[in-house]
Amino acid sequence: MPPLHIGLLGAGGIARAHLPGWLTLGARVSVHTLDGSAEKLAAEYAGRGHDVRAADDLDALLAEVTAVDVCTPTPTHRSLALAAVAAGRHVVCEKPLALTARDAQDIATAADRAGVRLHPAHVVRYFPAYAALHRAVARGDLGELAVLRLTRGGARPRWAPWFGDPAQSGGVIMDLMVHDIDIARWLAGDVVRVHARTRGAEHTTGTPPEVVTATAVLTHASGAISQVSGLWGLPDQPFRTTFRVAGADGLLQHDSTAVPGLRITARGTRTAAGGIPTIPMTESPYLTELREFAASWQPGAPPPRVGARDGVEAVRIAAAAVESSRTGRVVEIEETAR
Repeated sequence: MPPLHIGLLGAGGIARAHLPGWLTLGARVSVHTLDGSAEKLAAEYAGRGHDVRAADDLDALLAEVTAVDVCTPTPTHRSLALAAVAAGRHVVCEKPLALTARDAQDIATAADRAGVRLHPAHVVRYFPAYAALHRAVARGDLGELAVLRLTRGGARPRWAPWFGDPAQSGGVIMDLMVHDIDIARWLAGDVVRVHARTRGAEHTTGTPPEVVTATAVLTHASGAISQVSGLWGLPDQPFRTTFRVAGADGLLQHDSTAVPGLRITARGTRTAAGGIPTIPMTESPYLTELREFAASWQPGAPPPRVGARDGVEAVRIAAAAVESSRTGRVVEIEETAR
């Protein structure tokens, strides 16, 4: 693989999860932020002998990098991704790709027209249990899928104010449940109907924390039904994910708390990385994801397991769930959107 120069936009929790992966791949990394945090992160890694530097000027960064990794708050994804695409750079963009399906589609369309790769960073596809589940479904081990139940929950994110503002994060459905919405579609195909409900008030961080839960029922074009549930709990809420996938010929289930290898790795503080799960003793899913993305930039390389349309459809389904939760009505996803 040719030498990589990555423009890392952001220096928060996800940027800190991605940065070690890029360094393992031998990349030099230029970090850009607007609040001075890029200098702090670059100094931290440069002190360990890594080729990481802060970049003050975004245009200059875009002119020299191989690809851009967007790890900034969700409301900034559209403008930053479009700027990178306009500069002819491949783009890795943290989930959700955007807050609206229209904005997500705008990014995907621009990347396609520019002839660059757009990689929505749906990292859960790279966690071993979910990758194994997909392989089993693809082999036909479970037969025709019937019912899928996926859950994800942990402490309500409070390390950055924008998480608590649903106008900026999309709330528990768009920010958290979009992971399992993507997995449900990856396994059972396109979604044609959504009905969702949210309990608990979603308000800006800084007010007393409140438990927020949401459930979305997805009807797939195949006839399968997925139930996706999310929880933003109190500060001591342990992180947990589960799935239970049933088909005509079998059932597969998983609970992260029952697998000793899956845990939240201590980092000394609970600020930068928050509740981002890691898997000790195996390769980081973030590294696996980034390696696959970077490999796909080579001529004739196979596409990665996550494509631009996957990111758009995850946002489309999540946005429909948000709308259904707001109105109490079933939301049909138009045929032309699939």
